[in-house]
Amino acid sequence: MTYRHVTAPTQFAEASGIRFAYRRFGQECGTPLLFMQHFRGGMDHWDPAVTDGFAKNRPVILFDNAGVASSSGETPDTIDAMAEHAADFVGALGLSQIDLLGFSIGGYIAQALTIRHPELIRRLILAGTGPRAGEPPQDPKYAEYGSLTDPKTGQAPLEAFLYLFFRPSETSQFAGKAFWARRHARKEDVDVPTSAQTTAAQRSAIAEGRQTRGERFVELKAIMQPTLVVNGHSDIMVPTINSFTLSQKIPNAELIIYPDSGHGSLFQFPELFVTHGRIFLDGPLAAAETERAP
Repeated sequence: MTYRHVTAPTQFAEASGIRFAYRRFGQECGTPLLFMQHFRGGMDHWDPAVTDGFAKNRPVILFDNAGVASSSGETPDTIDAMAEHAADFVGALGLSQIDLLGFSIGGYIAQALTIRHPELIRRLILAGTGPRAGEPPQDPKYAEYGSLTDPKTGQAPLEAFLYLFFRPSETSQFAGKAFWARRHARKEDVDVPTSAQTTAAQRSAIAEGRQTRGERFVELKAIMQPTLVVNGHSDIMVPTINSFTLSQKIPNAELIIYPDSGHGSLFQFPELFVTHGRIFLDGPLAAAETERAP
C-alpha cells in the first residue's frame, strides 16, 4: 500500500446488513491497527500526523461504525451493540487478529469489543476514555459546549472543540488550531456528516455506559491484553482520573499522562503519541500474549 491519510480511497465491506465505509493504508505487513473514533466523529476527524505516523510500519484501518457518516444502517444506542457491529466489520475484512486504538467513546467500544471478542485483539490503546460507571464530567460548560453543532458538518464548531479538547493555555490552544488545520487536509472523497440519529444514539450509549453493571469496574479484569492508557492531565470530557482507574483495574496496563493538555492530548502531541504507541505495539511479547499464541 502506498496511500496516506489524505489519499486512501474509501472502500466498503458488508456484514450483517451493514455497508461499512473504511480506508486502509500504510504497510502491507504487520498486525493491522484499527482506529475507533470519538463522539460524532468519522474517518476524516482523525489526525493525519497520528494515522500516517502509525502507518509507517503497519497497516492502518479507519472505519465508520454502523450508521456513522458514510456507513449504512442505524447507530445502536448501547456500547455493547456498537462493539458487535465492529466485530462484524473486522470479520468482513477477513482479519483474525488486530491491534485496536479507541479514543473517547471509541475507547468504550474498544473495551467492550476486547471483552466480548478477546481472540480478535492483540494489543489495546485507550486514549481519552474511561471505564463503565467512571467519574462523570464536572466542567460547568461541558453540557453547553458538548451540545453545540455546526449544521454543515454535524460536529462541534471550532470554539467549542478547542474548549473541550484542549487546555486554555496559549500552547495548548495553538496546538488545537494546528490539529484543526491538519484534520481538514483531505479535500476529496470525504465522509458525509454524521446524522442526528447517530448523535442521539451515541448520547444514549454514553449515558447507559455511566451506569454500574454488577460490581463496579469488575469487567476490566477480563482485559488481559497488554494495554496502553493515554490522556491529557486535564481532560474535562472524560476526567483524567478515569484513565488512572483503567490503568489500575486492567491487569496488564500502563499509563501515560501528557502535560498541559486535555481530551485531545494525542492530537496535541501527535509525534510523541505515535512514538509511545509504536514502542508499545512493537514491544516484546507479554506473558498474556504468549499464552494466547497458537
